[in-house]
Amino acid sequence: MKSDQVDHILAQWRRARPDVDVSPMGVVFRIKRLARVLDRATTRNFAGHGLEPGEFDVLSTLRRTGPPHRVSAGELGRALMITSGSVTNRVDGLEARELIRRADDPDDRRGVLIELTAKGLRLVDAALENHVETERQLLAGLTAPQQSQLADLLRRLLIALGDDPSAR
Repeated sequence: MKSDQVDHILAQWRRARPDVDVSPMGVVFRIKRLARVLDRATTRNFAGHGLEPGEFDVLSTLRRTGPPHRVSAGELGRALMITSGSVTNRVDGLEARELIRRADDPDDRRGVLIELTAKGLRLVDAALENHVETERQLLAGLTAPQQSQLADLLRRLLIALGDDPSAR
């Protein structure tokens, strides 16, 4: 098997500190390096649709809720794990481009609902198709069973580190 940059770093550490088992670095460094590679590729894809990654996150969160593609601002913040101020900033920009709209919440006089417009729906659907194809290409170095195994292992690690969707 070919070596990667992380192998080189680990070899240096093993020479410099043979008394320390640096094997965990092999996993963590690779995850960090992969995250940067994946972020760059997906950011380029979103830019091709005139979107920033955070904007795609808002649109895709609304899209996957199903018709009428509407959630409260609070629900949106929890789903995206961002502050209410960040929600406001993202929503302002997307609303100015007529990709989403704000509406009064009929169940809460103080509440605001965020809803995809038809224009936003078309854009997020097009961006999603390209996004999935980009991810498919990024994972082409692994077979389908290897991709499934990797997804399972990463899921186990996330759960062990406290990723709990019911805690939102």
